[in-house]
Amino acid sequence: MRKSFLAASTAILAAPAMVHQSAYANTLTGLIPDLYAAVNVVSRELVGFIPSATRAPGAERAALGQSVSYHVAGAATAHDITPAMSIPEPADQTVGASFMAITKSRGSSFGFTGEEQRGLNSGPGYLSVQADMIAQALRVLTNEIEADLAVAATAAASRAYGTAGTTPFATNLGDTAQIRKILDDNGAPATGRSLVMNTSAGAAVRTLTQLTKANEAGTTMTLRQGELMDVHNISLKESGQAVLHTAGTGASATTNTAGYAKGATVITLASAGTGTVIAGDVVSFAGDANEYLVVAGDTDVSDGGTITLAAPGLRQALPGSAVAITLAADYAASVAFSQDALHLVTRQPALPQEGDAALARMMITDPRSGLVFEVAMYPGYRKIKAEVSIAWGIKATKPEHTALLLG
Repeated sequence: MRKSFLAASTAILAAPAMVHQSAYANTLTGLIPDLYAAVNVVSRELVGFIPSATRAPGAERAALGQSVSYHVAGAATAHDITPAMSIPEPADQTVGASFMAITKSRGSSFGFTGEEQRGLNSGPGYLSVQADMIAQALRVLTNEIEADLAVAATAAASRAYGTAGTTPFATNLGDTAQIRKILDDNGAPATGRSLVMNTSAGAAVRTLTQLTKANEAGTTMTLRQGELMDVHNISLKESGQAVLHTAGTGASATTNTAGYAKGATVITLASAGTGTVIAGDVVSFAGDANEYLVVAGDTDVSDGGTITLAAPGLRQALPGSAVAITLAADYAASVAFSQDALHLVTRQPALPQEGDAALARMMITDPRSGLVFEVAMYPGYRKIKAEVSIAWGIKATKPEHTALLLG
């Protein structure tokens, strides 16, 4: 008797769940047209880093926080060719390794009671309101990923060009040519290059007559659609999450008198000057027109210490005497990089092998960023919860192939 009662109870409890699952799956399917319409209506910030980054293969199989290695080929060396009757030994090579990981698993959720749904259906319609809220969830998660990429790319730049505090592209496209020169000098690949700008720089580009006069630009893209284009083999894009850097307070700092060879990255300061030099600052040295990004600074330059420049380091040697260091002011960062320099991996947050309590789930592609998100519905007591989620990891892998355009 007891066994029969338990079996019957289990069957009764299981049946409604199966019905709800089927019904809610249909609701999710029916939501798709409203959802995509809502994505196009809800305010969305510009994304430029996400479509410009390499989607890293392999890391999507890793658990949250688990490191995945990728190879880093060492620099090659040249040698003299000497004819001989035996094949000479090849030079030893060192293949290094670096790591990236999925570091974030994030969601955005909301819920409705049955009474709230009933009220909405007498007005704008529950599915339409739900679609708008899912679109807002896509927005907030996309912006967070875009911001993470912007911070990583900006912090990993090798060198910079431009005047901090002054918006580039005031009169022509010369800034793009100079930023391309940095990538060329550093040996960055000639293909897959992007310059992701803040919106002030984007506005300046759009005002250039070379781009809005169809007879000079060769296209009406910028004039008619307000879209940016490929200039000097660099794809111009905009981002609503571009980094605004507040510079350190360092003044009157100098190098010590050791002298530094071309390519040096760690520079020792003399016990002079005041204030700080912090990571993200842009510095230049007297007699050297190049602007270098600081990846590790000193919180008090008055007692010496060191600063570390991004690879590939100094473009020209510093003499064995105290050399004055100039610190750039606060700047808005536009970032130029080749696609191999910035990696992004995304996946849906992992589920236990047995599944979880969701009634239904589906994958949806955000048309603005191209990212794939999971939408899941969870039942409660006379209430339903919707969750939009994604997991991701980011790695700036190649400072030599990244440069800043200051604004």
